[in-house]
Amino acid sequence: MQLARSNQTNRLDSLTLGILGLGVVGAGVGFILAMGAPPDQSQGFVARIFHMHVPMAWMAYLASFAALGYSVAYLIRRKAHHDRVAAAVVEVGLIFMALALLSGMLWARPTWGVYWDWEPRLTTTAILFAIYVGYVVVRGAIEDPELRAKAAAGVAILGSINVPISYMSVKWWRSLHQTQSIDLTTGKINVDAAILIPMLINLAAFTLLFIGLVRLRGIIAAREAAREEV
Repeated sequence: MQLARSNQTNRLDSLTLGILGLGVVGAGVGFILAMGAPPDQSQGFVARIFHMHVPMAWMAYLASFAALGYSVAYLIRRKAHHDRVAAAVVEVGLIFMALALLSGMLWARPTWGVYWDWEPRLTTTAILFAIYVGYVVVRGAIEDPELRAKAAAGVAILGSINVPISYMSVKWWRSLHQTQSIDLTTGKINVDAAILIPMLINLAAFTLLFIGLVRLRGIIAAREAAREEV
């Protein structure tokens, strides 16, 4: 029985490493294509940050919905696995959000003249980043596993409300931030194909990296939990 569990864990590790490997290769291909993309008419070569910034922001947003799903699943079914995955999703999402904010600031400086402006999109994104940080702080501050999982699930559920607000902020209010590259409410694509294709390849690569990192963090968390139970 112990041998069977060990083999299953090894298979999961191999799958995780395979996903991460594909993600790294895809990110390399996406980076090369992004560097070869034509410069923007108004922003020049600095607009190539777009190819990294947009996929990072999308993954940070999607992390919130994934955390919402696993948090609701935990509250309904009370399985520790759902809580662990929700935590892993938020932790990886926090990394992507930090990278999205950093790349956005580097893009804003030459185009807006400032690294930061409290306009609607940036403000709501900063709020989501603060929610992710709060989620991690809450988990670190509560020792009781069940209470910790319930409190963290509450933060994740409340935090997900901010995502559609942030996404629609460039439409609802006057904003320095450009409108959506792909408008999910209308299906309209607002960028040229020469720019869109490298961005989508990076989005696919970052998606694989996100899944691989969440699986890796989830496996580590499961092993930590198993050691605590011994």
